[in-house]
Amino acid sequence: MRRASTVLPLLLLFVLSLPLTILLLSFLVPGCYEEDGCGLKIFGGRWAVVPYRPIDLLPLLPHGVAWPILASLRSAADLLPSFVGFASNSSPDSSLQWKGACFYQTSAWLEFNNKSGTSFGGGTLHIKTLKPHSWTCMDIYIFATPYRVTWDYYFLSRDHTLDIDHWEGKAEYEYVKHNGVSIFLMESGMLGTLRALWDVFPLFSNTGWGESSNLAFLEKHMGASFEQRPQPWVSNVSADDIHSGDLLVLSKIRGRWGGFETLEKWVSGSYAGHSAVCLRDADGKLWVGESGHENEQGEDIIAMLPWEEWWDYELNKDDSNPHIALLPLHPDMRAKFNETAAWEYAGTMSGKPYGYHNMIFSWIDTLEGNYPPPLNAQLVASVMTMWNQIQPTYAPNLWNEALNKRLGTQNLSLPEILVETERRGVSFDKLLTIPEQDDWLYSDGKSSSCIAFVLEMYKEAGLFGSIASSIQVTEFTIKDAYTLRFFEDNQTRLPEWCKEADGSVLPFCQLRGKYRMELPDYNSLLPYSHMNERCPSLPPAYHRPNGC
Repeated sequence: MRRASTVLPLLLLFVLSLPLTILLLSFLVPGCYEEDGCGLKIFGGRWAVVPYRPIDLLPLLPHGVAWPILASLRSAADLLPSFVGFASNSSPDSSLQWKGACFYQTSAWLEFNNKSGTSFGGGTLHIKTLKPHSWTCMDIYIFATPYRVTWDYYFLSRDHTLDIDHWEGKAEYEYVKHNGVSIFLMESGMLGTLRALWDVFPLFSNTGWGESSNLAFLEKHMGASFEQRPQPWVSNVSADDIHSGDLLVLSKIRGRWGGFETLEKWVSGSYAGHSAVCLRDADGKLWVGESGHENEQGEDIIAMLPWEEWWDYELNKDDSNPHIALLPLHPDMRAKFNETAAWEYAGTMSGKPYGYHNMIFSWIDTLEGNYPPPLNAQLVASVMTMWNQIQPTYAPNLWNEALNKRLGTQNLSLPEILVETERRGVSFDKLLTIPEQDDWLYSDGKSSSCIAFVLEMYKEAGLFGSIASSIQVTEFTIKDAYTLRFFEDNQTRLPEWCKEADGSVLPFCQLRGKYRMELPDYNSLLPYSHMNERCPSLPPAYHRPNGC
């Protein structure tokens, strides 16, 4: 049984793994010549006479001295490429110019040609690198169009070229002609990238080291705190005190899903990475509704599970050290909750696939306010392009159908979508911000992530009242859900077993976990029309304007 299936962390992990691949290839492919386009530029250049920087010598120091210093200078987030700009069809005099991580004076321009003799020809990307800060540094770049992704790295001051033999038809030719080739810089350089990789991979380790790495990442990048609770770390839960509509939120802090959730929390501002909902049947039996349950075939689906089965798994089989909280509904909301309508909805969704199609769109609401630097819409588009090339049959499930919905088109591939947005004069970052609609039907039915499934049940059960038709729950993150003013606000009405062993009382019931769970802005916002359709989410403050 696997939980907390997420698309966004998978994308981030894919981006974070690129530098390691590039670095390994760099040293496994010796003697590459300029025209090969493989990246090693050592022929025909000259060394710039500049001194070493102190940071360049850190790897020569003892491990115990070097790595703590590097850790203070770099972090896992430093692996993300930053968008430099578009190299367009121009001349050296009007080229794109920027400051690299190694070469402080860098420029690029694109020359169209037809060396291949094909219908639309190809091109040569010219990159000029000057003024390196040391003898040992290098700049690593990723180059992308909607139809291709390649990479290169440079450690000599000189003119470099990257040949594109031929464009993939008229569509790529027209796109590059009007926009150019996207350029991304690995700002950490080689040393910083290696150090950042050292920080990233432990996030996915199912060890104490992995757990500590996740906690450190969340403390540094989100400002989270992890106060240890007194034992026992598992509450003596009485299922009799759990009611229909009560929300379960989970936070995993080690192993594969712990690492994925950490990245998801960082970009969304949620202090939990998975959710489920409680529901009693006509006989009073308690069930848990969950989107993200792994069935016997290894598929992530929506399922209704007996409480005993769900709780036993979390206690005895989930090795991600899940921290679990129960958020009881307020008595007034519980009185509104229509169990019959909730079960009818659950019946229509049970067995349906997890909501991969629209997961990313609950995160992106604004043009710039949802991307922790150096993330941006251009990088998202390029990551989609890379994923589309590597997993062409999987990409439609992740975003192609959803992007087609936003354009009012059908069956366009990702390159065709990017070209179509350009033809219409719509920027891709604007396309990503168009709100998801709960009634959109995908090839496999409605698409519901873990929290969208819960909140759609709330809609069907009457909790959003008269404004339900103007609420798109597929735009909500887990944080957006637990900040709704739907939950118990009188601690004296919480069950006795909710109290901590040291006598302290949280505003909710923590069922399991070594550390006290924190849910900033918990139970604070009344719902309103078009809620959470235009909200920024930048760390570490995650400021949320009123009415967004």
